[in-house]
Amino acid sequence: MYVPTHFDEPRTEVLHDLIKQHPFGILFTHGASGLDANHIPFELDPQRGGMGVLNAHVARANPVWKDVSDGDEVLVVFRVADAYVSPNWYPSKHEFHKQVPTWNYMVAHAYGRIAIRDDERFVRSVVARLTRTHEASQPAPWKMTDSAKEDIDAMLKAIVGLEIEITRLVGKSKLSQNKEVRDIRGVGEALKTQGDHMIGDAMLACADAKPA
Repeated sequence: MYVPTHFDEPRTEVLHDLIKQHPFGILFTHGASGLDANHIPFELDPQRGGMGVLNAHVARANPVWKDVSDGDEVLVVFRVADAYVSPNWYPSKHEFHKQVPTWNYMVAHAYGRIAIRDDERFVRSVVARLTRTHEASQPAPWKMTDSAKEDIDAMLKAIVGLEIEITRLVGKSKLSQNKEVRDIRGVGEALKTQGDHMIGDAMLACADAKPA
């Protein structure tokens, strides 16, 4: 990924937080069958390994877990937010008429080594943690014990676990940091007005942090 210096997000703790908030990633592999991409919800354990470990599961029928080998390098992309930027949102455009359209976005790329975990205990723990995390906001959170044991056991046999030790994290937050403060703020406010609150708020924070 091309990352100009002004768009670089190098802080591990910030990237970990983005992954936790947006855990649905794209797993890119290059196995025996060639390039492949799978869309998977991940769980990040930031305390394991030097840069954290990603855990997930896929259907046993998904060939990805047979197509790669333990230790193969993989890439997981987490797209946090993105939005089209109109030149009309830059105050300077109306003075100098030099701005052009662009697209702003926030992403985190996690490179790592994959390991296939085809064991019931690992898979059960991954499913339990994912469920606990994403059911937490429900009025009556669903838990695995709400279903019949035989149904859960059958479901667990139909999936395979994946474990990825992160070896490198690359973050890019393209938030018009190369523009004037008034232009960053103008775009941020316009994005929030149209409902793109996350990237809009990020741009407003960027404007607040940049010297005028």
